Amino acid sequence: MPYFDAASAAPLHPVARQALLASLDEGWADPARLYREGRRARLLLDAAREAAAEAVGCRADELVFTPSGTRAVHAGVSGALAGRRRAGNRLVVSAVEHSSVLHAAEVHAAAGGTVAEVPVDRSGAVDAGAFAAALGEGTALACLQSANHEVGTEQPVAEVAEACRGVGVPLLVDAAQSLGWGPVEGGWSLLAASAHKWGGPAGVGLLAVRKGVRFAPQGPSDERESGRAPGFENLPAIVAAAASLRAVRAEAAAEGARLRGLVDRIRARVPELVPDVEVVGDPVRRLPHLVTFSCLYVDGETLLHELDREGFSVSSGSSCTSSTLTPSHVLRAMGVLSEGNVRVSLPAGTAAEDVDRFLDVLPGVVAGVRERLGVPAGSAAPADAPADAPGSLVVDALGRRCPIPVIELAKVIGDVPVGGTVTVLADDEAARLDIPAWCAMRGQEYVGEEDAPEGGRAYVVRRTS
Repeated sequence: MPYFDAASAAPLHPVARQALLASLDEGWADPARLYREGRRARLLLDAAREAAAEAVGCRADELVFTPSGTRAVHAGVSGALAGRRRAGNRLVVSAVEHSSVLHAAEVHAAAGGTVAEVPVDRSGAVDAGAFAAALGEGTALACLQSANHEVGTEQPVAEVAEACRGVGVPLLVDAAQSLGWGPVEGGWSLLAASAHKWGGPAGVGLLAVRKGVRFAPQGPSDERESGRAPGFENLPAIVAAAASLRAVRAEAAAEGARLRGLVDRIRARVPELVPDVEVVGDPVRRLPHLVTFSCLYVDGETLLHELDREGFSVSSGSSCTSSTLTPSHVLRAMGVLSEGNVRVSLPAGTAAEDVDRFLDVLPGVVAGVRERLGVPAGSAAPADAPADAPGSLVVDALGRRCPIPVIELAKVIGDVPVGGTVTVLADDEAARLDIPAWCAMRGQEYVGEEDAPEGGRAYVVRRTS
């Protein structure tokens, strides 16, 4: 069964498995103790730290291991903000950061700090100049991911780091998605990552803090991991994480080129095979193994279930696969189609035959979901409206989830003349993204939105063709 969700968790690398099993026998003792077993454990921990630091591009005494990547982010954000209280309380983040960064920002704001979000373009990238402009007076810390976890777009970290250095603001980089592919370039100040993203075991993160960065760990601490990650180290998992990071780095150039070719095939073929699809994310400046696309008129939850039945494990940022009933904050910030969203992230070793079979299966799965949802035939080109057609129509889609509001819009757009309008009443948050996206894909004019008297929002579309 092809597993295409490596961006969530990569399969355990064979080297990680070997190192984990070996260190269960050798690394069970307390590395802080001076007796023989403790010294042996300490040697393993020091070797793991050296290997991880070499991969990150920092000194060994600048890197600590944490219980997760999320914990590394939270510790990095809170410690850097606390260490620079005298500089100010302003935190600058991109709008597409991982939820761990955004949750840390929410805590900071609730404590009285200020947070500035830098927007992204439709590819998911920040503009380095716009990010630099956000580094106003009183900025204590800036956060920018190296590459996006949902669409794969790489960020201009080196340029942003240079801008941060120019105004004396430390930059924290979430490198969880990219570290297995190579070091993060540029003069960053703090870096966080997570082992299960590169094929290490879950439950191991790392946090690097450059010398000279003001940093004050928050919460109770102890003597372990420089006081930045208290508690007994999970030494076997740490050893496995460091060993697998070194192994995947050795394979990264060749495997990255191979997977990039497979992803290029998906990016090119999906729009040819499936009508009404938007491939999102930067086509060039992106991770080699990840591609995201969204399908009009498709229920994302059903689409994922149907692909699972065909043997493919993928993920989605659609609101209809979310417990919050809202599209992912990444797709929302990009302003792209969210319904029927599919993220394919290929693990190392993915066979070309599995990608070919995915491309064979996908068109039929999407067509089947659309048929069950009652998508109108010929939705790509609405017929001419009769001479006595009304100049405006209202579609009541209140209480109905994506993709129903857009499907209902597609059903009636041909019932108004060119120049006429259709107003869609909807209380599904996805409509704010998907109706404008439908207009762009269909060549119709999105007029705007306003509060609806019945509740929800009224989205107005003018027929132009």
